[in-house]
Amino acid sequence: MTATTNMSTDHTRATADAAHTHGGGTVPETSRADRRSSFELADFPVPTGREEDWRFSPVDRLQRLFAGDLTGTGPVVTVESDDDVRVERVGRDDARLGQVLAPGDRVAAAAWQSFGEALVVTVPKNHVDARHTMIAINGDAETASAPAAEHVLVVAEELSESLVVLDHRGSAELAQTVEIDVRDGAHLTLVSVQDWDEGAVHVANHRARLGRDARLKHIVVSLGGDIVRLTPDVSFTAPGGDVELLGLYFTDAGQHQEHRLFVDHAVPSCKSRATYKGALQGDGAHSVWVGDVLIRHEAEGTDTYELNRNLVLTEGARADSVPNLEIETGEIEGAGHASATGRFDDEQLFYLRSRGIPEEEARRLVVRGFFAELINQIGVPLVQERLMEAIELELSKTMGAAAR
Repeated sequence: MTATTNMSTDHTRATADAAHTHGGGTVPETSRADRRSSFELADFPVPTGREEDWRFSPVDRLQRLFAGDLTGTGPVVTVESDDDVRVERVGRDDARLGQVLAPGDRVAAAAWQSFGEALVVTVPKNHVDARHTMIAINGDAETASAPAAEHVLVVAEELSESLVVLDHRGSAELAQTVEIDVRDGAHLTLVSVQDWDEGAVHVANHRARLGRDARLKHIVVSLGGDIVRLTPDVSFTAPGGDVELLGLYFTDAGQHQEHRLFVDHAVPSCKSRATYKGALQGDGAHSVWVGDVLIRHEAEGTDTYELNRNLVLTEGARADSVPNLEIETGEIEGAGHASATGRFDDEQLFYLRSRGIPEEEARRLVVRGFFAELINQIGVPLVQERLMEAIELELSKTMGAAAR
């Protein structure tokens, strides 16, 4: 693997990517502390592709979502959970909605403006799940004919322990908001699987808020769809918060998969870890990973690290990886990041082939091992098995060609 960068603790503000070049000009990077957020669509101009948040995105293919007229029916949502977990469908005037941060881009604001009914899943105080909560989101060609908005709120009340899975399948053109409220002492694992059919467009903003000593494991798996763009935003409200952001993506020919993370350390003594891994194959496959971590002046004792790895399996695929770390105080436990994009590890292949394993099978083993650690952390055997099967299917498309 190549192009690895690391940043250790710095006693001044430090930004990994201070500016970017687009169309022959340089556009300065502004502090994430100044990031715009609003529930009003009019506060966000229609993106042109020159903006920092949209410079990697296929904005020409997102115009219907930018328009804000998200009147489609949307996918069908069903929920299976413990009897003690409360599942409600509420109107947009429910006071619990819109309490976890605010939209940070035009599509997120359009999603907020357009939804009519929201799904609220509440894990009660002190409850420990006997089984995971499965939220199945299934679209079809008919509902995908018009862009739609969807809103989900997951509340993990104090001292609860739970696992919630969002499972996206079928066809859709969807702008989605997922609010995640992890209250004091609660432990929540939330898994979002994007296994859409060809042609689907899914732009989602996950907004998470952590209370005192709260823990969130947030896992994103992106496999299908033409365009998938997820923007997880995380904030801490009290000391002791701990967030782990894990991601896995397999980007195929013609697909655009984009993951933009923002972790806002605004209180002392909180911890964040981000680890995203992706494989790419096929002409026009494009993955984007942007990791933004802001450590504000008052966030003493912060401990953070972010890592992105990309494995390019064939010619014609492109991976963009941009880790950003901004530090406003020197009184932290640690901060760093690393990013690498490359082809197969020749040493691993040599080791396997020297033990009699054919080259094509050796390549499969390398890719399986690349993803296995993250998949094993999901904690839902049926989901894990399905993901491994999906990866095997993807590998079967090109392993023979890649080995020649």
